Amino acid sequence: MQLRKIFFSFVLVVISLASQTLLAQDKYVWKQVSAAGYTYKYVTGDPMQARFYTLANGLTVILSPNHKEPRVSVRIAVRAGSNTDPRDHTGLAHYLEHLLFKGTDQFGSLDWAKEKPYLDQIDGLYEQYNSTKDSAKRRVIYHRIDSVSGLASKYAIANEYDKMMANIGSTGTNAHTAVEETVYEEDIPSNAMDKFLVVQAERFRDPILRLFHTELEAVYEEKNRTLDNDGNKMYEAMLHSLFPTHNYGQQTTIGTIEHLKNPSLKAIRDYYHKYYVPNNMAIIMAGDIDPDQLIKKVDQAFAYMKRQPVQLYNPAPEKPLTAPIVKDIFGPSAENMRICYRTPAATTHDAMVLDLISSVLSNGKAGLLDLNLNKQQKVQGSQAGLLQYKDYGVFILVGNARQGQTLEEVKDLLMQQVDLLKKGNFDESLIKAIVANAKLSLLEELEKNPTRTGALVNGFIKHRGEKWDKDVSDLDDQAKVSKAEIMAIANKYLGNNYVLLYKRKGEDKNIVKVDKPAITPVETNAGKQSPFVKKIEGMSVSDMHPQWLDFSSGIVRAKAGIADVLYVPNKENELFHLYYRLEMGSRNNKLLPLAAQYFQFLGTDKYSSEQISKEFYNIACNFSINATADVTTVSITGLQENFDKAAALFEDILANCRPDTAALASLKGRILKARSNAKLNKQAILQGLINYARYGEKNPYNDVLTTDELNNLKAEDLVNILHGLLSYKHSIIYYGKLPVESFTSTIASVHKLPAAFTTAPARKEYPFTSQTTSQVLFANYDMVQAEICWIRNAAPYDVNKEPVVDVFDNYFGGGMGSIVFQTIRESKALAYSTFATYGTPARKEDPYYILAYIGCQADKMADALKGMNDLLNELPVSDKGFELAKVSLKKDIETERVTQDGIVFSYLAAKDKGLDYDQRKTEYEALDKLSMEDVKRFHQDQLSGKKYTYCVVASDKKVNMDDLKKVGEVKVLSLEEVFGY
Repeated sequence: MQLRKIFFSFVLVVISLASQTLLAQDKYVWKQVSAAGYTYKYVTGDPMQARFYTLANGLTVILSPNHKEPRVSVRIAVRAGSNTDPRDHTGLAHYLEHLLFKGTDQFGSLDWAKEKPYLDQIDGLYEQYNSTKDSAKRRVIYHRIDSVSGLASKYAIANEYDKMMANIGSTGTNAHTAVEETVYEEDIPSNAMDKFLVVQAERFRDPILRLFHTELEAVYEEKNRTLDNDGNKMYEAMLHSLFPTHNYGQQTTIGTIEHLKNPSLKAIRDYYHKYYVPNNMAIIMAGDIDPDQLIKKVDQAFAYMKRQPVQLYNPAPEKPLTAPIVKDIFGPSAENMRICYRTPAATTHDAMVLDLISSVLSNGKAGLLDLNLNKQQKVQGSQAGLLQYKDYGVFILVGNARQGQTLEEVKDLLMQQVDLLKKGNFDESLIKAIVANAKLSLLEELEKNPTRTGALVNGFIKHRGEKWDKDVSDLDDQAKVSKAEIMAIANKYLGNNYVLLYKRKGEDKNIVKVDKPAITPVETNAGKQSPFVKKIEGMSVSDMHPQWLDFSSGIVRAKAGIADVLYVPNKENELFHLYYRLEMGSRNNKLLPLAAQYFQFLGTDKYSSEQISKEFYNIACNFSINATADVTTVSITGLQENFDKAAALFEDILANCRPDTAALASLKGRILKARSNAKLNKQAILQGLINYARYGEKNPYNDVLTTDELNNLKAEDLVNILHGLLSYKHSIIYYGKLPVESFTSTIASVHKLPAAFTTAPARKEYPFTSQTTSQVLFANYDMVQAEICWIRNAAPYDVNKEPVVDVFDNYFGGGMGSIVFQTIRESKALAYSTFATYGTPARKEDPYYILAYIGCQADKMADALKGMNDLLNELPVSDKGFELAKVSLKKDIETERVTQDGIVFSYLAAKDKGLDYDQRKTEYEALDKLSMEDVKRFHQDQLSGKKYTYCVVASDKKVNMDDLKKVGEVKVLSLEEVFGY
């Protein structure tokens, strides 16, 4: 798990190129420019070329052009989160985030004049509910809320916002709330910008808090999910202990159960007017934009917003921790531990050094934890990272115990590495290597628009973007840090002032779940539209033309010895990607994944395993071997300038790696521990049930080495597999700067091939089940919620079915505007998370499959089962929803751009389906010919009235097993049956 905030690491990544461009002047400075009637600031050398505008009303607009694809990543950020929740209404910022999807008086309503009186009644009823303590009276009031909400819903159009976004081709419609921020997310086609701005300007004008009690129930479900998440419990305990005064530790983002049960629409509305003001918000865009034109449009759309004074959260400073705080956290998942230190504010010099220190300890390759603990397998796993907020940061070390090891022993090993750091027992050249590898990450990540918007949001939240020059110079600053300064900062902050958390396996006796209220399903008015939406749909947009792949001309085919070469030139940056791809995997030899895992711990007669990691890290290159069921891929990536060295070094290691009995013994122990941990993981258990449903008692998930087979395995067995790996037929894939002739001659000299390839072992087949009766596969797990999957193997693969399959998925179960989401969550409030899909196989030999999912409170299981079964058996019809499903799919195809080595992997994926062409073209042409009747017929033929296997993970103490017996014969599976060990 990467602990540091992902957008913070993006900032680090973003900076490296700038340090190369401005090496001579060694600085990044703010400049101010006026263009197209607007003044903006920018930082010299910023590789994102971000422009920072402040409009007359105080709204921040940050624009970063990137023309790689005709799409734009958008983030609308508010500098308010759970820190600014009222003390008596925690969780309020998160509530509000949900409600910003419900519309205004202009959209989301069929008749606002008729809807408003009911919403006013609901406002008053909730205020009564909050001030009433008598439980009987509260039930009466809630029944009234439920009744009036049903009347109001007759005028509400659920998910009309999501439907508008789907109509303009947006993907990734979402939002998140954290301690200091609420951020709304979209990814839109660049030709839809005018429509998008009209919708967003209206969305934030005056949001209406409609469909509240069903959405509130979704938040209850979300709360219950956190109660089942031991990692979340660790996170909350960490913040609570480190910050006894600051709201980081005193107010959780999702709120307390007491406050969740007593919401106030008045308080939510007050919060909106207090913090959702232009001088506290930013609109951030990266992608296919012209900033000079776009800033005018943004200004015109949001000029109505009025600047208001904002009272920022201003906490008292935390007192220093003077002694360790030790806490035990209990739950059903695997044991682990954390050591957590409080660190300074984001904009301080010390925070920058501490981030570098986290990489000295843990960078995935050559840090102290990587080499001294992970490589030597002294623990099951360990990492370090910096979680940086605005006012403070948290420096975290995470450790997982291997078999027979206590968490206390893991803690001691981590502390030993911290002690080595503080004493300076590391090579100072590691600092330069960390910066060089950040350059490598930069070249990969900078092309991605969400990378850019993520970094810019982070800067806005932390310092309003006013210190972007410092963000851009961050890696240059890290490169100047000396070992002496690292030692000084480490000794300053990483002392006896930590919070030590032990995640123990056991019953959490503090859990109090949010109980199910009595909710009558509300009307969603699916297929109906407000006049506002009709206006948006009527706005003209410029045409967007799809780009098809030509597998003949887009890929250069060549030879290196007897191996086929698939070549795509890199005309964009200084990176290379080299792959050796074998069409054999664990189904051909179940030892292959184990051999690939073992490889990382082996040395040669020249290099130890630790030295190999250092060598690759020092040249900013990476290698890996990954074996899936059907394919084994050797990957070597990095800077083109080090291609020869990286390729030759890998070949030498693979050919000359030596058996290491001690390393294998440790690996066996860690595998056995990982297996034990998997039995404590509800997602792993559910995945096992799904495989059991699709293939039967013996399936790819549980057909693994027995414990005896694993224990009897010899080091030579795995090393022989590695030495002979590339004697099997494989293709060579290259994406890089070398001309094809230069590449083939270079690789032929490094990559020695046999005169003829060895025949691969036969692929083991697992017949798919044929579900003739309904059955329930049940696995017992100590949890608040119930996880339910519906599984059925469906028709044989047929490429001609893909258009109707994809439209059906969009319409039926693929997003927030789908039938499943609207019915299960929006109307019936049965789940926080739900979906359904008619899944397309990756191989032409495999069938389609039906997969539906609901994660719900255990006491809602019976209703959830009926709710999904009703939809599987009878399809609600919405002509408008069907057209929307087609339109959004077409726009996805029109704006998709497959580039770089993605062209090769698209070709290989098509080949697995028996195709030699870009299937998207035929699908795109077929979409306009599809009708709602086609979708109805498809549903009737493939889903309705079919028998399903129900996979259920839940606590047998919290669900009614009789409810399960009503849908099929119940088979309770032991974990040994699920996992095969």
